[in-house]
Amino acid sequence: MDYSKLPKLNLKAMAAAIALGIIVAVALYQAQIRGLIPSGLSQRLPQPGISETRTIVSEENAVTAAVEKTSPGVVAIGATQRVFNPFDPFSLPRSQSSTVGTGFVVSKKGVIVTNKHVVSETNTRYTVVTRDGKKFEIRKIYRDPILDLAVVQVDGEDMQTLELGDSSKIKVGQTVIAIGNALGRFTNTVTTGVVSGLGRRVVAGDPFTGAETLDDLIQTDAAINPGNSGGPLLNSAGQVIGVNVATTEGAQNIGFAVPINSVKKIVEEFVQTGSVSRPFLGIRYRFISKDVAILNEVPQGAFIQEVVIGSSADKAGIKEGDIITKMDNQEVDSEGKISQTIAGKSMGDSLNLTVWNDGKERSIKATLQEAPSQ
Repeated sequence: MDYSKLPKLNLKAMAAAIALGIIVAVALYQAQIRGLIPSGLSQRLPQPGISETRTIVSEENAVTAAVEKTSPGVVAIGATQRVFNPFDPFSLPRSQSSTVGTGFVVSKKGVIVTNKHVVSETNTRYTVVTRDGKKFEIRKIYRDPILDLAVVQVDGEDMQTLELGDSSKIKVGQTVIAIGNALGRFTNTVTTGVVSGLGRRVVAGDPFTGAETLDDLIQTDAAINPGNSGGPLLNSAGQVIGVNVATTEGAQNIGFAVPINSVKKIVEEFVQTGSVSRPFLGIRYRFISKDVAILNEVPQGAFIQEVVIGSSADKAGIKEGDIITKMDNQEVDSEGKISQTIAGKSMGDSLNLTVWNDGKERSIKATLQEAPSQ
C-alpha cells in the first residue's frame, strides 16, 4: 500500500478541536455546579456517607429536642431523717438530707410519679426539688401494693408536666432516653439506649432501698444507676413510656422500667380523687413455664408461694403449693397474666380460677377486695 497517497493530518485543526472540547467541558461543569443545568447521572448515583450522616444528625436532634422538652418536668426526690450519734448517748439528734431518687410531674397541680421504694419510709420527711431549684414538701403519698410505684402530691402550681405515651406500641430495638439523678448526686443525667426486651420479670431495686419482684417490665440498655429510680423512660418524641426501677443486682447495661400503661389508670384516679383503690387477690407466686412444667410433671401456671392472711385468695381457699392454671377460662401462660387480669378488674368483681394440686384440679371463685394501703 502506498501511504504517500493518504491525506496529511492537519495538526492545527486537531489542536483547535481539542482546545474547543476542553473549553466546552469546563463550561458544562461550571454550569452544573452552579445549578444551571441538571447534574444527570451523578444525581442518581448514591452518595456514600451523606445519608448516614443525615440519619445520625436526625437521631441526635430528636434526642436533644426530647431532653429539652422534658427536663423541666423531671424532679429530684430528697429525704430528711433525724439521726443520732450512737457513740454519744448525750448528743442531740440532727437532720440529715440526701437525694434518694427521681420523679416526674404528671399534673400541673403538683402530682408526681416515682418508685415506691424511693419513698418507702413512713417516718421520713420527703421533698421535691425542681430543675430550677424550687423546693416543695411532699404532703401526700400513695404507695402501690403491686407495682414499684408511688404517686406523691406537693403544693405546686402550674408545674411543667410530661406527656404520657403508649407502652403497648413499644418495639424491641427502638431508641429510648432515661433521665434521672444518677447516684443521688448528678442531677438530670441523660442516658440513651434501646429497648432490649419486653415482658421481663426481675428482682429489682437499688442499694438505697432493697429489692422486690416485679412483672412485665421493659428492659433497656440505657444506663439506669442508683438514684435514677422513679425517673422517666422516654421515647424519641419525649413521651413517657416507662418508670425506671433501677437494675438487678450485678447487672451491667441492663435496666428495667414499669410500662406507663400500667401507671395511667392509677395516676388518673389519684389526680381526680386524691387517692387510689386497687383490686387485690393476695398471693405471691412464681410462674412455671411449659418446659419447666414438663420436666416436673406439673401443669403450666402460677405456683403459689405465699397467701396473704385475710385476703381474697385466703378466703377463697387458695393454699401455698397450689398452681393456678386458668383465670376466667384463660390459660395462665405468661409471667404477667395474673397481674394483667386483676388490673382489668374492679373491687367486688369475681375471678373464676382453676387450681391444680397433687394431681387434682378444682374450681375456685374469688371476690376481689381493696388492696391494703401502704
